[in-house]
Amino acid sequence: MQRPPDSPDAAAPPLPAHPPRGPRHHLPAPPPRHALAVGTALLVASVLIGLLLRGTDRPFFQALDDRWAASMDGSLTDAATDLATVLDRLGGPLGTVLPLILSGCLCVYGRWRSALFAFTTAVLASTIVVLPLKSLVDRPRPPHPWVLVNDGSYPSGQVFSAVALTIVVAVVVFPPRARRWWWPFGASYVVAMMWSRTWLHAQWLSDTFAGALAGAGACLILWRAFAPLLTTEAERTATNSLWL
Repeated sequence: MQRPPDSPDAAAPPLPAHPPRGPRHHLPAPPPRHALAVGTALLVASVLIGLLLRGTDRPFFQALDDRWAASMDGSLTDAATDLATVLDRLGGPLGTVLPLILSGCLCVYGRWRSALFAFTTAVLASTIVVLPLKSLVDRPRPPHPWVLVNDGSYPSGQVFSAVALTIVVAVVVFPPRARRWWWPFGASYVVAMMWSRTWLHAQWLSDTFAGALAGAGACLILWRAFAPLLTTEAERTATNSLWL
C-alpha cells in the first residue's frame, strides 16, 4: 500500500550536497545610494566657487591661499621637491596613460563595459569638465611656479585625475574586501597630489580642493550613469559569460 504524502514515515527529500552559492565576484561595484544627487551637488559646488572667483579679484578664502602658499617655502633641491616633481609627472602624462592601460587590460579580459566606464571617467571627463572650467574662471596661478604649467589655475586637473583614477580602480579592479584598504590608499594619493601642486607653486590650495570636488562629483555621476552596464557585467562575471 502506498503511504499518503503526509505520513510521518514518508522519506524526506534528500538535501543537496552543496548549497547553491551566490555570485563569486562583486565586480564592478554598484554605485552608492544617492550617487547622482551627491555627485551633482559636488560638481555644482565647484562651478559656483569658480563663478565666485570670476566675479572678484580677491575671494574671501584668498587669505588662506596666501598663508598656505607662504608656508610652502622649500627649495628646488629639497627631497620634498623631488617627490612633488614625481607626483607632478604621475598626474600629468601618466595620468592619462594609466587609465588607457587599465582600459586595454579590461578589454583583453572581455570587460569592455568597465573599460568604457574607466576611459570615460578617467580620461574624457577631465576634458569635458576641467578645461571648460579653467577657461571660464581664468584664475592666475601663484607667482613663479616651479614646473611648466598652462593657463588657468582653477580647478586642479591633476587632482581631478587623481580622484578619478582612485574611484575607477576601486569600482572595476578590487572586490569588497580589498576595496576597504584601497580607499585609504587612494585618499592618501589624492592628498599627496594636492600637496604637490601647492609645494611646486603650481596652484592655490583652493584650486586643489576644487579639483577634488569636481573629480568626485563627475565620477559619481558617471558611476550612476554606467550602472546598468556595470550591473550586467557583474552578473556575467559571476557566471563566466563575459564574452556573450
